[in-house]
Amino acid sequence: MKERLTLALPKGRLLAGALALLRDLGVEGVDQDSRRLIFTDAARDLRLLFLKPADVPAYVLYGAADLGIVGKDILLEQEPDVYEPLDLGFGVCRLVVAEPRELWERDDPAKWSWVRVATKYPRLAEQYFTNRGIQVEIVRLDGSIELAPLVGLAERIVDLVQSGETLRANGLVEVAEIARSTARLIVNRASMKTEHARVTGLIEEMKAALPVAR
Repeated sequence: MKERLTLALPKGRLLAGALALLRDLGVEGVDQDSRRLIFTDAARDLRLLFLKPADVPAYVLYGAADLGIVGKDILLEQEPDVYEPLDLGFGVCRLVVAEPRELWERDDPAKWSWVRVATKYPRLAEQYFTNRGIQVEIVRLDGSIELAPLVGLAERIVDLVQSGETLRANGLVEVAEIARSTARLIVNRASMKTEHARVTGLIEEMKAALPVAR
């Protein structure tokens, strides 16, 4: 048995919700504004890792973390071989196709035969367009996806949106929805066996702390 369980947390938009959930479970001593990447709650025998969201599945998959909290969008893109026992409900957003308003006003998606798309989600984007018989050229980016249509890198983007305010601020209009996403709890397959009682106990505590039973 391990000395303590390790839980990987995503920095960024999901972190506040994850920390709020952990506070409800009595986890203490976490400073959200600290530059530290590892925190330990000795009372709970729990170690917390603060990671780039896209890295959380790898840490869980390879056993560096027993559990992790990550957006469904990342799980759909990466398809890691992990358990996904719980929809945590927070961090609601959508993966969409968007384009400049001036293009949208004269565009007909039903007539698309070839598109160039900028995105952080190359697999999901390619799958979406290919399934519709549309040839797609993917421009893989890591940030500021909304900038791509403004400078002529790609006419369209596939990106994650919450309120859609960032799209509107950059003159972009949503054309289609690809997927919906919320924060999910994931578990390493080996940890589920070797640390079964502690892992399932933490899962049940999290489930009980959620506003609505899932």
